[in-house]
Amino acid sequence: MFQKILKIILRKLQPNEPVSQHVVSRKNMQDVLVHFKNLNFHPNTIIDVGVAYGTDGLYGQFDDVRYLLIEPLIEYESVCKKILETNVGDYVIAAASDKCGELTINVHPDLSGSSVFSESEGKHVDGDPRVVNCVTLDRLCTDKKLTGPFILKLDTQGAELMVLDGAKQTLKDTEIVIMEAFLFQFYKGIPLMHDIIAYMKQRGFVVYDVFGGINRLLDNALAQVDLVFVKEDGIFRLSNDFATRDQREAFKAERLRKINQDQ
Repeated sequence: MFQKILKIILRKLQPNEPVSQHVVSRKNMQDVLVHFKNLNFHPNTIIDVGVAYGTDGLYGQFDDVRYLLIEPLIEYESVCKKILETNVGDYVIAAASDKCGELTINVHPDLSGSSVFSESEGKHVDGDPRVVNCVTLDRLCTDKKLTGPFILKLDTQGAELMVLDGAKQTLKDTEIVIMEAFLFQFYKGIPLMHDIIAYMKQRGFVVYDVFGGINRLLDNALAQVDLVFVKEDGIFRLSNDFATRDQREAFKAERLRKINQDQ
């Protein structure tokens, strides 16, 4: 009985895409969310932590979904209001963290990259410290009666794990977490990509996809990427197979055609 149920679920999760598309990586947030939508996944709530000028591709990909926008800088309040003109949800001007209360953010002159952490380049980059309210995702989800399954998007300039420490209950109903990860400590004391992967593994999530790489100005080395995590024992990892029998045959036939064309 279990094997029959598993086959039905896997059949529903198979994307309706040509085989050749499976060798092309997803390049941005919209590609990632459309992929999950094609797998018949539908979240009840999408939480955007660190809104800034808005997250391209995050909004409007799913019908009948509620958004929670969390942004610590009052300068971006108008962006939150604009997003909610065409999407259902709420916004909160506060920093998401591991506790409720207040914290200090270093607000950069151009706002971009403002963080609770100090820049490795020195204080001349940090801007001005500002005390802001902070709240946990667990408290917000409870107070606003939000329900899963959740998609969490985090872009908090190194504070992502602090945010997740305040989301222990929320993570239980979360299927997808998308967050920025650095390869260098541009901010002093922040977790790097390998730290984030280890942290998420301990909480039952594993890497599912990578997109949005940015190179640093210093030497053009890869500086940061966006990581997509899913539950290790969740609906997107029901099988470790590379393909169904039919997909494998189509894949093999396509590769043989290419070999014959190259000869």
